Amino acid sequence: MHLIAATPGAVDDGAAPVDPGQTPAQVVVISHADSDLAALAEARAGMDGAPTLRLLNLAHLGHPMSVDLHLDQCATRSGLVVVRILGGAGYWRHGLAQYSARLGAAGVPFVALPGDDKPDAELRALSTVADTDYDALWAFLVEGGPGNAGGFLAHAAAIVRGSDRPAPARPLLKAGIYWPGVTAPDLSVLVAGAPVVPVVFYRALLLGGGLDPVNRLIRALLARGLAPLPVFVASLKDPLSQAVLAHLCAQAPPAVIINLTSFAVGTPDGGGAENPLAVNGAPVLQAVLSGGTEEGWDSGTRGLSPTDIAMNVALPEVDGRILTRAISFKDQAFFDDATQCTIATHR
Repeated sequence: MHLIAATPGAVDDGAAPVDPGQTPAQVVVISHADSDLAALAEARAGMDGAPTLRLLNLAHLGHPMSVDLHLDQCATRSGLVVVRILGGAGYWRHGLAQYSARLGAAGVPFVALPGDDKPDAELRALSTVADTDYDALWAFLVEGGPGNAGGFLAHAAAIVRGSDRPAPARPLLKAGIYWPGVTAPDLSVLVAGAPVVPVVFYRALLLGGGLDPVNRLIRALLARGLAPLPVFVASLKDPLSQAVLAHLCAQAPPAVIINLTSFAVGTPDGGGAENPLAVNGAPVLQAVLSGGTEEGWDSGTRGLSPTDIAMNVALPEVDGRILTRAISFKDQAFFDDATQCTIATHR
């Protein structure tokens, strides 16, 4: 039978076997969600004492031979295997049966987690770790964010090493300040005496490990003697997010604002809600997190796609934002050597 290698960004329909090509590690995580894989890869890269880690998209385990290959080469020789499945056991019944049986025979702890926050008794019954460990690992992924991704890896490593468990997952606020590597940042992250530049972005980037463009923007602003104030929001129309923005901008009046969210708060006829970014007379620069490819944007004649133009150019202009340019592209997949996985996210 013809065997193919796992292809970056491809979705396997199970018609042909795929060789994941992974070696054993202390922790193995398999998930259908690119956001899970991106968040864990990012957390591992910034973590002291991180466990060796393998990440794999569940789409590459659709064929029975792919399951056997990964079990033989990686999973049965690793320290802990975690699978996160959206939609229940029925979506990957053969794989779950094989992983549960073979990992049990090999003495490798196995955790089968739901892909959402809804309990699944069947998945829990297939798992072989203590309920307290199961619930802790699940909570880290449900709450999301960089701190919880790091907590997940720390807890997984503690299971493998038989060491003390770390602190439990922390609920991620609907809106608040973000700072790379800081669990609960506040206004003390601001550079004293420098012009304040809020960078407003969607909370979803925190949940899905898509913070690369935000982190790079922070570093670029710091290098220019400015005081970046990264603020994540559920939406500019969300009342709580609006209140958080208003409070922060009152405490630290901005000189200029960089906005990474899409759409508009107002309407073309002047109606709609009050613009939460209309603060201190500061100009609002709209930077684009494109949903297209960098190659298409760079080589094409029209620039941004119609969707990007509507969401990130035409509608934001209604609120008086000043267009800048695309600063990231979402489907830029790269191979992460440390986790032996192709990661697709904003870059």
